[in-house]
Amino acid sequence: MEGSGEQPSPQAQHPGDHRIRDGDFVVLKREDVFKAVQVQRRKKVTFEKQWFYLDNVIGHSYGTTFEVTSGGSLQPKKKREEPTAETKEAGTDNRNIVDDGKSQKLTQDDIKALKDKGIKGEEIVQQLIENSTTFRDKTEFAQDKYIKKKKKKYEAIITVVKPSTRILSIMYYAREPGKINHMRYDTLAQMLTLGNIRAGNKMIVMETCAGLVLGAMMERMGGFGSIIQLYPGGGPVRAATACFGFPKSFLNGLYEFPLNKVDSLLHGTFSAEMLSSEPKDSALVEESNGTLEEKQASEQENEDSMAEAPESNHPEDQETMETISQDPEHKGPKERGSKKDYIQEKQRRQEEQRKRHLEAAALLSERNADGLIVASRFHPTPLLLSLLDFVAPSRPFVVYCQYKEPLLECYTKLRERGGVINLRLSETWLRNYQVLPDRSHPKLLMSGGGGYLLSGFTVAMDNLKADTRLKSNASTLESQETEEPAAKKRKCPESDS
Repeated sequence: MEGSGEQPSPQAQHPGDHRIRDGDFVVLKREDVFKAVQVQRRKKVTFEKQWFYLDNVIGHSYGTTFEVTSGGSLQPKKKREEPTAETKEAGTDNRNIVDDGKSQKLTQDDIKALKDKGIKGEEIVQQLIENSTTFRDKTEFAQDKYIKKKKKKYEAIITVVKPSTRILSIMYYAREPGKINHMRYDTLAQMLTLGNIRAGNKMIVMETCAGLVLGAMMERMGGFGSIIQLYPGGGPVRAATACFGFPKSFLNGLYEFPLNKVDSLLHGTFSAEMLSSEPKDSALVEESNGTLEEKQASEQENEDSMAEAPESNHPEDQETMETISQDPEHKGPKERGSKKDYIQEKQRRQEEQRKRHLEAAALLSERNADGLIVASRFHPTPLLLSLLDFVAPSRPFVVYCQYKEPLLECYTKLRERGGVINLRLSETWLRNYQVLPDRSHPKLLMSGGGGYLLSGFTVAMDNLKADTRLKSNASTLESQETEEPAAKKRKCPESDS
């Protein structure tokens, strides 16, 4: 790490990418819990019942571990070796230990007093160990488990990591699985592999997973190629996509197109006037759904208000805020100016969105996409049958569904339709293992299911040729059924002779 200045060539294109900067999107990690936030100065963040500011995070490397100190300040945690003589003394078994609640000499009031004095979590854990009458009688494994449990409770340690597909998918699956249709992270990895997502591709994606699948595709393509996102409703939802913190260059190859206009595009009746007839609130829907800043800001304000409630109860400030907001003299001129700017910005966004829709329509009309990814809460059969027409031959497609039955119906329809090969319906099985010295074993809790995938490849299909081949195959089959094979006829005279 110290010699990184001697190798300027790998970091010349993206200087400072390994350092946290103001405005970056990061993921906070504590044990197995994750939370995605944006780094902003003097912005209070609440995570795992702890509130703090991210000001001191700026300038440090990703992966740095911080400790929450008094006043909500984050300080880099120094690595120390903590094995002590007391912790090495261990018993042979736990048969004589009785959990009667009297083994700990320190009370809750004593622990609270230690916290009020500003004593760090490490020292509190050490005092808990010293004041436990049964700690030395426990086995070594039980001691490690006890220390780990107390550290998790009293030590406020947070690691700041860089967002990635794996981290964000684990975060969403653990915190809000319904927003990503209960798609497990290993299933998402299978989708990216089966879909052959790579740089330079021209991909079509239809997903209702808060933009997680879209962000995973953009990360793998690295800003090269183009992605056409089909969305239902007024605008695409890209909350998870914004968590990746992609640069603006990545967004140049991202297009969007309304799902309700796909049918007209297939039949050749699509025109630019159809976009102008759409409701004018679509830009607002995209703005409210697509940007993470507003969504996270509202969520953060709710969390912060809950965290700040016991701390700042100032009725005078609230009264002044209410009088200012209700005063028409304060409200009039600002709203007039803001309304004009708002209308102009809204018109500009609508015009940009209309241009991007026309560009996406032109790309779809070429019908030479390199792949198709479908992961939505809608039934996959009508979506896939209509969107396959935009995919070039010999290209992969992948469909995700939380349940198996819709994909079975889709499998049957694709067999009847033709034009696809190597159809495969699969489900991945995942089980986590604990890997520790002398106690490695599968974890007791495991995921019940991560969804199902239907994958395959498109092939060129000529209806006329297919019909003639089917007729010829049918006639040959009929002739084989009515006539007895020639080999069996020859057996009788040969046996007589």
